[in-house]
Amino acid sequence: MNRISPKKLLLSKWTAVKPVQKDKHFLVSKVIQPELPGEIIQWIEIEAVYSKEVRLIDWHDLCNQGVWRQGWV
Repeated sequence: MNRISPKKLLLSKWTAVKPVQKDKHFLVSKVIQPELPGEIIQWIEIEAVYSKEVRLIDWHDLCNQGVWRQGWV
């Protein structure tokens, strides 16, 4: 898998390997900026395409290929 840059995550598409409450396809809807300017981005909001439910996750979780696949598969 290619390295993921938190600065390029906004509006990226992801597929859950195991559907979460019948939601399989997600879109990164927001990248949460840290309070202090020098800190590293840690949190993102992902939105389910079908149900529009929004979840807050650590963006590093997207690197786990057992849970997420990049793009809509």
